[in-house]
Amino acid sequence: MPETDFDQRLSEFKRIRDRLVAEVGRSIIGQRETIDQMLATIFVRGHCLLVGVPGLAKTMMVRSLAGAMDLTLRRIQFTPDLMPSDITGTDLVDQTPDGRREFRFVQGPIFAHIVLADEINRAPPKTQSALLEAMQERQVTIGQKTYPLPDPFFVIATQNPIEQEGTYPLPEAQLDRFLFCVHVPYPTGSEEERILMAPTGLLAEKAPPVLGVEHIRALQEAVLAVPVSRYVVAYVAKLVRATRPGDPNTPDFIREMVEWGAGPRAGQHLILAGKAFAAMAGRAAVSLDDVRAAAVPVLRHRVATNFAAEAAGLDSVAIIQRLLKEVPEPPVRCFAGAATSS
Repeated sequence: MPETDFDQRLSEFKRIRDRLVAEVGRSIIGQRETIDQMLATIFVRGHCLLVGVPGLAKTMMVRSLAGAMDLTLRRIQFTPDLMPSDITGTDLVDQTPDGRREFRFVQGPIFAHIVLADEINRAPPKTQSALLEAMQERQVTIGQKTYPLPDPFFVIATQNPIEQEGTYPLPEAQLDRFLFCVHVPYPTGSEEERILMAPTGLLAEKAPPVLGVEHIRALQEAVLAVPVSRYVVAYVAKLVRATRPGDPNTPDFIREMVEWGAGPRAGQHLILAGKAFAAMAGRAAVSLDDVRAAAVPVLRHRVATNFAAEAAGLDSVAIIQRLLKEVPEPPVRCFAGAATSS
């Protein structure tokens, strides 16, 4: 991409982000950080897992975002009796006018720009695994044929953290495909008052589109082209490796309280998220602050705590926040004049 074209696309990111947030805000009150993380996911072609109690407008948030970006949305309600073919589609036998019979593929709801997998942990692992190829390869294989999914393609899944009866925990291989695990918080007091006033007509109707598909693809290219210095890469590697109990440089509290840590994909996702945060702020390079802002949603579902952490009342978020304080920044002098990468 020519440098002038890149600078031009990057300069409009903050304006576009603000417009998207404003349009989604016509239907959603508050949740600014959650919306920003969902936007970052979309701009780097990632997937997002939303965890929150019922009634926090997670589904409405996704619908509003899809409408503001003029993307097709399909919602799949995951249930224990849901089959893989209910998601991907299946081959049906049709009879042609000349009497011959042939297979015809009928697309499932996964053939959309945004797939909302509602309560994804209510379906058994066999059905959950139907999303794995789609999330990683952006394609679906039925029999001996492979069908490409729409471009762009994103999976936004939701989970209820309270009710665990009748649920199936997501396997680590699938969790690792999610760029972010976002915990949707309760609204503040003033936000909740505005929500309660919403039935009187304070909220607008469906948000008009701000972006089209081609514009989103161009912005995705601009985000992926944001340079990352070796200094930032070294910090990301140091942070990710510090989550692993078996690493020789791991802090003692990680060895005591963590069962297993994050893999290399977590580092890649930290850099991608840093690029998105930098671009949405109108900056042309990733900073350590961008990495720190992405650390909790990127790592919380990739760090498994053990009984010692549970006994001490610590979860993965507390572990990550402590790591951010204890992992030092690399010495700047070691990277003086170092080239950047993208």
